[in-house]
Amino acid sequence: GNLGYSWELSAPVTTLLVQKLPVTLQLSAMAFAIALAVGIPLGVISAVKKGTPLDWLATSVGLFGLSVPSFWLGIVLILVVSVDLGWLPPSGYVPLSQDPLQSFRTTIMPAFVLGNAIAAIIMRHTRSAMLTALQQDYVRTARAKGLSESVVVWRHALHNALIPVVTLAGLQLGTLLSGAVLTEQVFDIPGIGKMVVDAVFNRDYPVIQGVVLVTGLLYVLINLVTDILYAVINPKLRGG
Repeated sequence: GNLGYSWELSAPVTTLLVQKLPVTLQLSAMAFAIALAVGIPLGVISAVKKGTPLDWLATSVGLFGLSVPSFWLGIVLILVVSVDLGWLPPSGYVPLSQDPLQSFRTTIMPAFVLGNAIAAIIMRHTRSAMLTALQQDYVRTARAKGLSESVVVWRHALHNALIPVVTLAGLQLGTLLSGAVLTEQVFDIPGIGKMVVDAVFNRDYPVIQGVVLVTGLLYVLINLVTDILYAVINPKLRGG
């Protein structure tokens, strides 16, 4: 656990990571929640309403999320939401333990910026998986039994379409940790993303090595949780 000392800050790297990591984890968790809340419903609706204006609208939202650079979107949100409208603070961070409401106000914009692109990716994969699931025999059987369309879609088709979506979501959750670098810099969020950018500029190699090591460990843990979720979602994968 001894990762050395920061050459720039003259403090143990482990101490710095303990201070900064909760900030990035909070931001990533909020962004991931936004991505799931937007991406999965839009993907399901797009698949069920294939070829309709709702499908085109959902696909356009996905295209927007994939095309817009996160740092540019962050700057535009600061100009519109903070400077012009004055709804949210433009930058800074308040710890969750200190003031939950103000912490939410300072992190909701960067969380939206981070979750925007992830929501688009999840939406497109959910749509693809749902289109495949809706053509399966068990869906036809469920409809033949007289089940309502909402039950067929949300309980039968989506339940079986979630395996590839969970795989992708796990990978994207890991990506959020590295994607937070630019977003934390734009919104002046004191997480590990901003810390590693400052360390790069100052050539503070122990900090860079510590962040890379911790990020790699988090990737491994996320993949482990993803494998466990497979068995939770699909009983056939639980083995004997």
